[in-house]
Amino acid sequence: MTIVFKVSEKVQQKMISYYEDKRREKTPPYAIFQALDADTIVTLYESGKVMFQGVSADIDANMWVETEKKLTGLTINMNEMKERKEKTTIARKTIYGLTTIGSDEVGTGDYFGPIVVTASYVPKEQIEFLDRLGVKDSKKLTDEKIMEIAPTLIKEVDHCTFILKNDEYNKYQNNGYNMNKIKAILHNKVLFKVKSEHPQYDKIIIDQFVFPKKYFEHIQEAKDKVKDITFLTKAENLCASVAVSSCISRYIFLKEIDKLSEELGITVLKGSGEEVDKLTAEIVKKYGDEKLYHIAKLNFKNTEKYKQYM
Repeated sequence: MTIVFKVSEKVQQKMISYYEDKRREKTPPYAIFQALDADTIVTLYESGKVMFQGVSADIDANMWVETEKKLTGLTINMNEMKERKEKTTIARKTIYGLTTIGSDEVGTGDYFGPIVVTASYVPKEQIEFLDRLGVKDSKKLTDEKIMEIAPTLIKEVDHCTFILKNDEYNKYQNNGYNMNKIKAILHNKVLFKVKSEHPQYDKIIIDQFVFPKKYFEHIQEAKDKVKDITFLTKAENLCASVAVSSCISRYIFLKEIDKLSEELGITVLKGSGEEVDKLTAEIVKKYGDEKLYHIAKLNFKNTEKYKQYM
């Protein structure tokens, strides 16, 4: 079940506070946050619209309908988002069977570990094989499943992967590049490589993380640019090549985390929550804070928050 409606500024602030500890690491485009509360996914957008997805979506939505009425006196008319579901189904039918080049990234919400971006070329003849293998968005697969299927993908699917280590990431940040600009530069890099090797395709797809106009502003200094891009939200569900790229990127990211754990002699955690703050303090005590420049994304709040555990 999917329910969406618009809430007032007062209710938005209440929601931001209420879901603070339940937020997901990766925020969808144009969203203030996305949270997982029991079996319901809650997404609050900059427009003031809030979307509830899940078996108990109506229960969670009703709580905020009552909150809105109590705070502002406004009555909200909830509508199940049948139209959006229909559009998603149509988009998948239109795109999924095409020959595509698609890219996706992993690691942008993790304090430790690199950013990994992959672009893949999937001819339509290969889609049935991918379906049998169980390929879909890596966020919907367990890490165990990804470790199982990704080596086959790496062997069978033409792709290009770029790994941005954290010392390079921190250099970008020091030069004034924000996360979206870094991601755009890396997506353009791997897409150009795959497109050069496979000029025959129907569409190039990116899982949209920024407005298209801004994306092209971010890559304007690049010598080689890919311009014929279709930007889609939730592209991993709509496009086989994006789903493959998502899986390969996740696999490589997990392998890099394992390497880092072996190097440090400490099990490195994914994400950027409180346990990561505690782990960071442990690493600094053992190796010094200068080590963080090479293994962590220093612009994350963890760089300050870990100090309370020293």
